[in-house]
Amino acid sequence: MTEAAERTDDISKVDAKRLTTVAMDFGRISVEDELVLYLFGTPGQPRFAFMWDKIATGALGAVILVDARRVQDSFAAIDYFETRRIPFIVAVNWFPDSPDVTIEQVQDVLALNPDIPIGFTDARKKKHVQATLIALIDHLVRGATGRRQSERTVIVGPGHESIGTKTTDQIAVT
Repeated sequence: MTEAAERTDDISKVDAKRLTTVAMDFGRISVEDELVLYLFGTPGQPRFAFMWDKIATGALGAVILVDARRVQDSFAAIDYFETRRIPFIVAVNWFPDSPDVTIEQVQDVLALNPDIPIGFTDARKKKHVQATLIALIDHLVRGATGRRQSERTVIVGPGHESIGTKTTDQIAVT
């Protein structure tokens, strides 16, 4: 953790944090020859907000990664994507010291529309990240086709039996 970050970033809820993101993350995943996902990750601190407009240009959708210990810190990201009408899902990043929260509590705290998929994940685990991206793609496809979800999309993560999306079909990732 840099001294500059200690002065500007509130880390009171993450006492074990020793490092901070200094720029952005980038990834590229080829799902099929015709389907390639370009992934951009930005830090959530307000001082990095200037990057969001550049990265979000042309974006089809977003995953808002919410720290279960600081759910209320996600208002700015939600406002950003809602204002720009970029579809998004919410993935609550769960850690062993995370408080017990339910999807309904997260929806209430963040005042989310019931059509916004919400779930739990562990962003440190590849299978959880895969399930989260599948949930985003499912949400985007359903929106593009005008189909409503029969059930809320749920990404079930740590402390639960499996992860995946639960809509019309179950995607089980173990």
